[in-house]
Amino acid sequence: MRRKQVTVIGSSDCGFSEEAYQIGKIIASRGWVLVSGGRGGIMESASKGAREEGGIVVGILPFDDHHHANSYCDIVIPTGIGFARNLPNVLAGDVVVAMGGGAGTLTEIAYAWQFKRPLIACTFMKGWSERIAGTPLDDRGGKIFEATTVEEAIRLLDEVMEKIVLSG
Repeated sequence: MRRKQVTVIGSSDCGFSEEAYQIGKIIASRGWVLVSGGRGGIMESASKGAREEGGIVVGILPFDDHHHANSYCDIVIPTGIGFARNLPNVLAGDVVVAMGGGAGTLTEIAYAWQFKRPLIACTFMKGWSERIAGTPLDDRGGKIFEATTVEEAIRLLDEVMEKIVLSG
């Protein structure tokens, strides 16, 4: 049976994030795979936490080679399709955790909504995750979960992942 996968999205240029690092550690400690865009900032911080906890880290890059991945990625998937890689990045996750972010993160939030991926928006990180938390994007139904602390994000992750049943 495959492992459950959590996609963490957020800015690549924000520097180290202790909050993303902690969430990465929890993802790995639960035996889940961490998926991200494989770059710096939020992605690298979460990747570092997951790697240090012995987890599997997948980076889906916008570039056409492996060299742009952060050093914590175990599996690097270069796509060569630029921001269009945001779609496979989101689809790879059973759940998506949004941590801050700019326009690229906003597109990933929209993809998560379109494809009905559970989405946890961290309001403690500012950016799009703060702005969009708890707000439906249109009338199709659904909910964007709002996490005001790292602990609440972890609790929501546990609740959502418990409901996800994987087959073969």
